[in-house]
Amino acid sequence: MTVTLASLNVILVDRQLPLASISVPAGFPSPAGDDLEDTVDPIKWVVRHERSTFWWRVSGDSLEAEGILDGDLIAVDRSGRRRPGRIVVAVVDGQITVKKLAKRNGDWFLDPRARGDGYESIAVTETTEIWGVVAGVVRRLAIE
Repeated sequence: MTVTLASLNVILVDRQLPLASISVPAGFPSPAGDDLEDTVDPIKWVVRHERSTFWWRVSGDSLEAEGILDGDLIAVDRSGRRRPGRIVVAVVDGQITVKKLAKRNGDWFLDPRARGDGYESIAVTETTEIWGVVAGVVRRLAIE
């Protein structure tokens, strides 16, 4: 299965939401705090460079091990630095894909991070375009 991306039009609207004064432990529980210390605009927190950031919807499971799942929205920053270990959107042979950028023995690769088999690394060639760097992931969970 390949990962398919679909671009989305997003209009940023300033929405300051309450941010709790304590962090939520993902390990052992801690006493809850009712104090709201600050506000945060979650989208602006993800988007560092508004003019160079584009939103895409992910289709496929090749980045499950990185926490990017089918149906997630990813913010892709075209001005982001391309470095090993970063998740990038790339154009390979005219096809758009999202993978983890890796460097091995002086060569660059786009690595899948699926939990299962069936995916192979893609060698970055002179015709590969690294389109941008994933700056954040947004996922909507069921609440009903």
